[in-house]
Amino acid sequence: MPASRPIRVASLLLAALALCLVGGCAAPLLTPDEPRSQYDRNDMIRGRRAPSYVYDRYGDRQPNIRGRLLNSE
Repeated sequence: MPASRPIRVASLLLAALALCLVGGCAAPLLTPDEPRSQYDRNDMIRGRRAPSYVYDRYGDRQPNIRGRLLNSE
């Protein structure tokens, strides 16, 4: 009987890992074309819309949070 407990724990861990991996394959909640604010359409028409992502000094893609929140003027 003592050998069945580690098997149960291992199978529960594998099931939890499988559920986590399946949940990561979902579509993103916000699309790049979705409006960000009430002024987003105005900025897009005038060509002043901040990009969704920028590349840092190491070449990694990062969300452009600061650029999207700052005033464009």
